[in-house]
Amino acid sequence: MTNKPLHSSIEILRKLISLKSFSGEENLRSDYLYDFFTEKGIRVQRIGNNLVAHQLYHDSDKPTLMLNSHLDTVKPASTYTLDPFSPLLSDTHIFGLGSNDAGASVVCMIQAFLHFYEKELPFNLMLALSCEEENSGPNGMKKLAEEITPDMAIIGEPTGMKAAIAERGLLVIDGIAEGISGHAARDEGVNAIYIALNDIEILRKTVFDKISPTMGRVKLTVTQINAGTQHNVVPDKCSFVVDVRPTDVYTNAEIFALLQEKTESKLTARSLINKSSATPLDHPLIKVIENLGLETYTSPTTSDWMRISCPAIKMGPGDSARSHQADEFILIDELQKGIDGYIQFIDGYARFMEGIYLHL
Repeated sequence: MTNKPLHSSIEILRKLISLKSFSGEENLRSDYLYDFFTEKGIRVQRIGNNLVAHQLYHDSDKPTLMLNSHLDTVKPASTYTLDPFSPLLSDTHIFGLGSNDAGASVVCMIQAFLHFYEKELPFNLMLALSCEEENSGPNGMKKLAEEITPDMAIIGEPTGMKAAIAERGLLVIDGIAEGISGHAARDEGVNAIYIALNDIEILRKTVFDKISPTMGRVKLTVTQINAGTQHNVVPDKCSFVVDVRPTDVYTNAEIFALLQEKTESKLTARSLINKSSATPLDHPLIKVIENLGLETYTSPTTSDWMRISCPAIKMGPGDSARSHQADEFILIDELQKGIDGYIQFIDGYARFMEGIYLHL
């Protein structure tokens, strides 16, 4: 492969970094990319700040493979030593907010889409660049999923180009233990902290019986606790937060009901829709992964995968450990691997589908 796609990716990524794109404020990036595709004669559908483009040879009788990544970023960490919006470039690195999560996936998917734009494939190729991924907002993939119906997808997130064939969901639960206030010097009141601690110990020892073949057991961690107003008052309230990472063998509602049944504290789920995702092991996406010899794993973090209903994998350049970190960066070598990796996967999928059609 020539370096032209890589040079283009670097240029696009540096421009994207310079345009602030916090969740819900992606309009500048959407404007820029809309103009980028329009100048190339590629028709782009804009749905809010989401962008959707289809390959030139689109056939409604063929299945559709969606390439998806997100345009939004979190806000920069306070410990940045560099300007998060000034994309410093070296011979090896591009620095800046969103460079790794998920600007690198965006630009590499754009190059892969352009590579196949005028080629006829045994499936349709769709590029969907979504917004509000970082805050699970209503105007991102949630809205986009009402307008588009892909049959399978590659979700672009920093995975080191390993293929996540499943990802855990997210269930955040707020707990409130209620007691009775009293003076600490006398035998008065009911201490809400003790109620909460008892419930936390119950939660800590909870073992979920069903085991997912790809994800193992549900993971549960109590991550916050807060109580008390002053040293001599028995607290009548104690709040705590539970971080649950579901698997595909329980619904979030089932997990919540099980935990509430075990505890005295009142539990409230912030959301029940952040589901886990897993692609069937006999799906063509998995077969292509096997044919290409890609390393697979289960992702512990969520993405826009949980907002779509079709089988998918999560794969992209970069390292998830850098996401949301100060002085975020992507390696130029990782961009090249991302472009090559997406193109090889799409080509491998085409070869696999052609083989299936030949034997029908």
